[in-house]
Amino acid sequence: MTDSLEFARAAEKLWPLTLAEEWDAPGFSVHIPTEVSRVLLSVDITSAVVAEASSKECQLILSHHPFLLRGTSNVNFDDLKGNVLQAAINAGVSLYSAHTNADVVEHGVSDTLARRLGLLDVMPLSATEGSRTGHGRLGRLEQEVSLKELATKLAELLPFSPRGVQVAGDPDQTVSTVALCGGAGDAFIQDAFDSGADVFITSDLRHHVTLDAISRPRHSAFACIDVAHWAAESLWLSVAASQLATHLEDVEFVLSEIVTDPWVFSINRGNQ
Repeated sequence: MTDSLEFARAAEKLWPLTLAEEWDAPGFSVHIPTEVSRVLLSVDITSAVVAEASSKECQLILSHHPFLLRGTSNVNFDDLKGNVLQAAINAGVSLYSAHTNADVVEHGVSDTLARRLGLLDVMPLSATEGSRTGHGRLGRLEQEVSLKELATKLAELLPFSPRGVQVAGDPDQTVSTVALCGGAGDAFIQDAFDSGADVFITSDLRHHVTLDAISRPRHSAFACIDVAHWAAESLWLSVAASQLATHLEDVEFVLSEIVTDPWVFSINRGNQ
């Protein structure tokens, strides 16, 4: 049987903790030493996800986002952090995360999105260590498409989110080279612009950052596409499960059915 520490060792072979950003907090948020036969994979940790893990007899949750990323100075059972931690401990469920250390690697979060888009000659957008490790991805489409066609493909590729796919740019712009970053990647918008990419795909883009990026003079047009944070990162879960299964053959890996996208619905008055 596999125990929780063996799981951690396997995870760290795939997503070394040394590759995480200094501000990040991957690894165990809750560690309950126990045998592990079933693991639930989720983008986020919520009380509903912990309840799902318990109901499915999982001993551990692998999440992309660390539950204690922003930390806490106390564990009161009547607040958000304490309530979820209490539920996990009472259910005997360990909480483990792979965050920026899973963003930068081959077959990681950004790499998965690039592969699903069918990009060719893929490389890190912002290299951190070696030629195949780094934040974001840069690649080219097999055939040129319009910006609107690329956005439509993304909408069909990603799980549904009420936020949909938002686009800043000319719908008829020709797109060949694509830069992307899974999750909130506006910190890499300058890298995308400088790379010569026709478009940058990421999540949680802000008004001024986006307006400045698409308005700056350049020899060719630059567009931005904002996709739902949860939807984009959820694609990685099945890849992570398959990778872990090759290292831990006696463990069953289950994808969470809980949608942790906080956006529930949207209202659009349409074109006026």
